[in-house]
Amino acid sequence: MLLPQAGARAADSHGALADTAQLGGGRVGCPNCNNDGSEISHLLQKADDLYAGFKPKEALSELLKVLQLDPQNHEALSKVSRVYVDFGDMILETAPDWQGKKLKQYLIAEDYARKAVKADPDGTWGHFYVAASLGKIAIQSSVSKQIDLAKEIRVEVEKAIALDPQNGYAYHIYGVWHRRMAQIGQMSRLLSVAVLWRSVPKGSLETSVEYLKKAVSLNPTVISHHLELARTYAAMGKWQLARNSLKTAQELPIQYSDDPLNKREAQQLLQEIRDR
Repeated sequence: MLLPQAGARAADSHGALADTAQLGGGRVGCPNCNNDGSEISHLLQKADDLYAGFKPKEALSELLKVLQLDPQNHEALSKVSRVYVDFGDMILETAPDWQGKKLKQYLIAEDYARKAVKADPDGTWGHFYVAASLGKIAIQSSVSKQIDLAKEIRVEVEKAIALDPQNGYAYHIYGVWHRRMAQIGQMSRLLSVAVLWRSVPKGSLETSVEYLKKAVSLNPTVISHHLELARTYAAMGKWQLARNSLKTAQELPIQYSDDPLNKREAQQLLQEIRDR
């Protein structure tokens, strides 16, 4: 889950509490969108409420109703992309053909994200979800495919940050991007060859820490921010800092549907590096 939820009172991209009922205006991921009493506004708010209640399928149904009324609605397109990212994330790795099933959901997410960008090129979340969906696709792909996708992921996440410098979730993606590119670059140097003759984009573990710490500062209660920061610290051999971040991840309350998984992964990594 990469956008804050209203019901969970998560910090939104501007650091404010995203409880629209109490704030009296704006919606999650769209702080300048007012609930004006229109049918579309009502459907979008209902979708937010359902999503916050861990009901992504029901939220999707409301968002598709919006798109029937307004096929170019940037907010709905972005949030449909978010739902399909969630669908992919929720497929267990023990399921038959789990990689293919995950990839299918992420490709649908990418399609909706690109439509959101086309509908509103100046909207941060459209660019964010292009980067997010491509990042998820990359995880399910070969190293060569990851390299092929890396440039566009960087371009899209930089656009998301430029459009909203307080978008902590975009810094999260960029931090993970830098770690992965640094790891692929190191692998290619150890082998003394380019990976399948591709030029690996330059990534930096130090920059990964910088961006993930920025994500944490903007959204301090997001478990995945702390988990990914710990992974980068571990890649750097900074074991105590990694353990500190993992302990924080375990102590934070669950807000998103993938948080139980994030907590389990934090616990597993903590066990692995306990004596390092």
